[in-house]
Amino acid sequence: MEKKHAIEFRGITKRFGNVVANEDVNLYLDKGVIMSLLGENGSGKTTLMNMLSGIYFPDEGQILVDGKPVTIASPKDAFDNKIGMIHQHFKLIDVFTAAENIILGLKEKGTLDKKEISKRVKAISEKYGFDLDPDKKIYEMSVSEKQTVEIIKVLYRGADVLILDEPTAVLTPQETHKLFKVLRAMREDGKSVIIITHKLNEVMEISDVVAVLRKGRHIATVKTEETDEIQLTEMMVGRKVELNIGRTEPVNPVPRLTVAGLTVRNSEGINKLEDVGFIAYGGEILGIAGIAGSGQKELLEAVAGLRHISSGSIIYSPEGRNPEELVGKSPMEIKDAGVALAFVPEDRLGMGLVGGMGMTENMMLRSWNKGKGIFIDRKAPEELAEKVLDHLEVVTPSVDYPVRKLSGGNVQKVLVGREIASAPSVLMSAYAVRGLDINTSYIIYDLMSEQKKKGVAVIFVGEDLDVLLELCDKILVLCGGKVSGVVDARTTSKEEIGLLMTSLGGKEKK
Repeated sequence: MEKKHAIEFRGITKRFGNVVANEDVNLYLDKGVIMSLLGENGSGKTTLMNMLSGIYFPDEGQILVDGKPVTIASPKDAFDNKIGMIHQHFKLIDVFTAAENIILGLKEKGTLDKKEISKRVKAISEKYGFDLDPDKKIYEMSVSEKQTVEIIKVLYRGADVLILDEPTAVLTPQETHKLFKVLRAMREDGKSVIIITHKLNEVMEISDVVAVLRKGRHIATVKTEETDEIQLTEMMVGRKVELNIGRTEPVNPVPRLTVAGLTVRNSEGINKLEDVGFIAYGGEILGIAGIAGSGQKELLEAVAGLRHISSGSIIYSPEGRNPEELVGKSPMEIKDAGVALAFVPEDRLGMGLVGGMGMTENMMLRSWNKGKGIFIDRKAPEELAEKVLDHLEVVTPSVDYPVRKLSGGNVQKVLVGREIASAPSVLMSAYAVRGLDINTSYIIYDLMSEQKKKGVAVIFVGEDLDVLLELCDKILVLCGGKVSGVVDARTTSKEEIGLLMTSLGGKEKK
């Protein structure tokens, strides 16, 4: 008798115009199994899962649930087949409680009984080891608690198959450990879990099997215990890749940026940064860690002149010149003063690039104020665009193709490549590898290390603590807009950083 898989894809193909996102994918997942889904940017991972969750509909092929062919044309169809997806960006209403968000959109029989709903939510929480107050408002919750609400929401609807998109991207190590404990409890209960992630160390820790996609096709599914990170990377990329961040010792580091007493408030008068101070040295990489919303974005924007600073100072010390105060200067004034700041913002298309322009025009933006001549002579920016395209392997029909039509990962490559090519003396990078596959991420890490060797002060805001520990020389940890500690990346641990991310009062280590 043929075994009934929890989920099975048979010959699944999905096209968007002339682009083939998935081609003849044959893949299955059994009950009580945790599967990691790996692949480079544009390999078709999210598209495949979007078909399983009802967001897209396949052009060819068949999806089977418990051995039976099904039609999943909407998220409701997915829920009817006991499939639920937890997206990276949560879909919750802030002013509602956890319980109210969980039942939102459901047709409950009879009168809405809030006590009974809270009771059922608590029962699910206790069964799998969640820690959640059903009556707590969303705006009062941490990122981890919000994610818990999203997971319980799909469990409440009866999901037996759960899809999690980059579930640990914004979690501390301690929160990740708790999440993995919950996922294992689900596996023991017979649930099937699919995790889309780029973190190979977590793949090795949590999954039972790993499915690898490359250029829209299913390459292989292997047992986690029978593979390693190198083999998985080679399957993803199709060639041998070195997964090694070659961190060198700093040579004669000199202060480039001295921040003291920096306070930044939002439009409501609430402090986003409070009394922040640190020194970024030329020839070093300073990592910045913190849970989402701890002030990382505001800090980099303040230094770049994009945020109003309530108090404090930012002293820039260029090579062979007198130190200069940056507070009070506009981004253009900072640039005109000769301060070389390269800023890779969190919002790639919103702040970093013009979506309707191609790579060449976006390279031009760096020097538009030099006069109209730059628009007549396209040779230099075109050469730079070609260089970035080749070095970072940007997938685009041409350097003049609108960047908004590129995948998120390729947009990021264009932005990072342009900023590094401007030869800054202080390079600030916010989430430079967010959404990038493992191969391209390591290219970016190498570029950051090259800048460090040239004497550049690199400030690197990142989400992956393993990378921060391997790449950086020092790590500044933010918690609630304040500095909770500065640690030596060579001697600290993920656990220590995780504690600093969630509690103030850490001591500086030199």
